[in-house]
Amino acid sequence: LCREEATELSSLKSQLQDLEVPLFAVVKENLGKELDCFKKYFSGKVYVDQQRKFYGPQERWMLLSTFLRVGVWRSLWRAYRRGFRGTLRGEGLIQGGVFVIGPGDQVGWYSTEFGHKVNMLAVLRTACNIRNGMAR
Repeated sequence: LCREEATELSSLKSQLQDLEVPLFAVVKENLGKELDCFKKYFSGKVYVDQQRKFYGPQERWMLLSTFLRVGVWRSLWRAYRRGFRGTLRGEGLIQGGVFVIGPGDQVGWYSTEFGHKVNMLAVLRTACNIRNGMAR
């Protein structure tokens, strides 16, 4: 499901470039060709954080009971219908997030279940606010 969100964030790249806000991804592992495969979906720079320092002092894990949630199955079905295929390799229970970082208002968004995605309009709005704050 991270590939689906990576594609949506990448669709904002030209708008973010116009605002001079770079697009980065931080992933926790690189197994085999997984990173190369992810880069097909994400158009920004990708960093591997093998020690998982970026994930904070308390990693946010999803329990296997997460798969009992209807929203998770809807998200999986949505991603599948849109052509996104993942793998079951590696550790997939740590939840990610999206951060728009800069002066002024910022967005710190954390996934609450598999397939829960950031609001792309909020990302753009925050990037605009950052750009406007830097112009002052």
